[in-house]
Amino acid sequence: MARVTVEDCIEQEPNRFKLVLLASQRARNLARGAAITIDRDNDKNPVVALREIAAASVDFSGLEQDLVKSLARVPDPEPADEEVQDLIPTDQNIFGLQDVSAEEEAAALAAESEEMTSEDIAAAIEAELGGGSLRRR
Repeated sequence: MARVTVEDCIEQEPNRFKLVLLASQRARNLARGAAITIDRDNDKNPVVALREIAAASVDFSGLEQDLVKSLARVPDPEPADEEVQDLIPTDQNIFGLQDVSAEEEAAALAAESEEMTSEDIAAAIEAELGGGSLRRR
């Protein structure tokens, strides 16, 4: 097992604070399954990340982009899957799912277009109330 010192890594990245951020991001990437660019030698992910930085075998710009994405307050929106888009009601989806004959569709449109008169509304209210009168006695 090779020892890694900060002096080995400072040659690649002179800012110690940035070095810590890059090494921790690389260790997270390794934990998520990123490919290791050096021999592991039974080391844990933080040690492997430091050894990779010391050997200059990782791309710092890629690590910086990953770090910025992980620290962003609002994550990038995920694209909608095809299944989710199919659930959004559209005219094609609504009428495509129903087997409605042309006659039934025309009758439904005619019934919607008829306007109810005030007498029809009063009769509907009276029927809903059980036939009772709305007059006060």
